[in-house]
Amino acid sequence: MSNVLKQLDAVLEARKLESADSSYVASLYSKGTEKILKKIGEEANETIMAAKDLEHVNNLENKEHLVYEIADLWFHTMVLLASQNLSSEDITNELQRRFGLSGHDEKASRDQ
Repeated sequence: MSNVLKQLDAVLEARKLESADSSYVASLYSKGTEKILKKIGEEANETIMAAKDLEHVNNLENKEHLVYEIADLWFHTMVLLASQNLSSEDITNELQRRFGLSGHDEKASRDQ
């Protein structure tokens, strides 16, 4: 797998030191968690709409649009992680922990 997530983690961390006027990510950090969460909600909605479009017309253009929207969603989610002093490694570690677990068993363990 590519190192793109680690590279993005590093960029997002570096943006914490930049001016909100010079960086989109720094401007999100300066506006706080509520703004970041709002962006994630917007991107999630755009992802849903792109998936619905693909369901109705399964073509290359709609597939590319869905990938584009999911990339935006992942990006803004990673901004949230970085703002909370977490990284993509925290997520991949959690996914690794779940690997090989039945989804039903994993969910049941959270419900207890």
